[in-house]
Amino acid sequence: MKIYRSLEDYTKVEKPIVTTGTFDGAHLAHQKIIDRIKQIAETEKGETVLITYWPHPRLVLNPNDNSLKLINSLEEKIDLLETFGIDHLLIIEFTKEFSQISSKEYIEDILVNKIGVHKLVIGYNHHFGRNREGSLANLKENSAVYGFEVEEIPEQDIDDVAVSSTKIREAITNGDINTANNYLGYSFFLQGKVVKGSQTGRSIEFPTANIKVEEKYKIIPKDGVYAVEVECGNILMNGMLNIGNRPTFNGSDRSIEVHIFNFDEDLYDKTLRVNFIERVREELKFESKEELRSQLIKDKKIVTEILS
Repeated sequence: MKIYRSLEDYTKVEKPIVTTGTFDGAHLAHQKIIDRIKQIAETEKGETVLITYWPHPRLVLNPNDNSLKLINSLEEKIDLLETFGIDHLLIIEFTKEFSQISSKEYIEDILVNKIGVHKLVIGYNHHFGRNREGSLANLKENSAVYGFEVEEIPEQDIDDVAVSSTKIREAITNGDINTANNYLGYSFFLQGKVVKGSQTGRSIEFPTANIKVEEKYKIIPKDGVYAVEVECGNILMNGMLNIGNRPTFNGSDRSIEVHIFNFDEDLYDKTLRVNFIERVREELKFESKEELRSQLIKDKKIVTEILS
């Protein structure tokens, strides 16, 4: 996959089959669109071009609103899109100035003149341009003028529920990892560097790696204990992870700590990727270290069964 981090970097390709959007989560509905542009590109001997925007428009247009949490960081999204077999990824910087481009300017200046669009595939109810004025009707009207084709992919339903990034974010926030993963088509994950923690886990024979997620906008699941898979480089390990304030030890700051099974090596400053498989229980306060250790033994047995 060739990556362009600005419109200026992009050079025209043969018969670009294009889709465009924020693609947060790169979920099953997004994957349906991607599969379609790949199918068309193969049939018409073209090349797939996915246009996305960064930062997320809401982070730019509402900078003081911290309520939006994203499923993927930019680099996570790039990694996901590469696994889906896109030929070209164009990342357009979203600014307040860019948000003022009219739908007509977007079609003429970007899709037609800069990209040279051959066919455009969009998701259900797609809008673009200043104040989201652009729609399928605008695209079809202009496609006849500029000689490109437009295709809309209908809503993608799972269990009669329309898949969307918003619904996935809600599921993750509520700790409903099974639903989130079902909609994503892969296991929700986060990644971060291992930093020094309190090391209290080691004193009860459950050492943990304390993970720091740098991106403030990255969505973090509901507090609790989770069955997880941990990736460190090319190594995949099983583990259980706790998100919360460690109430047994009167903790105050929210932390993300993972205990990796059958592993006791130094991970400080290494980057871990944690794939969430299932939520096991709420975070609880215990009266003593011994009581906590007893519960962790039970948790490990449950998690081992889940991951097996």
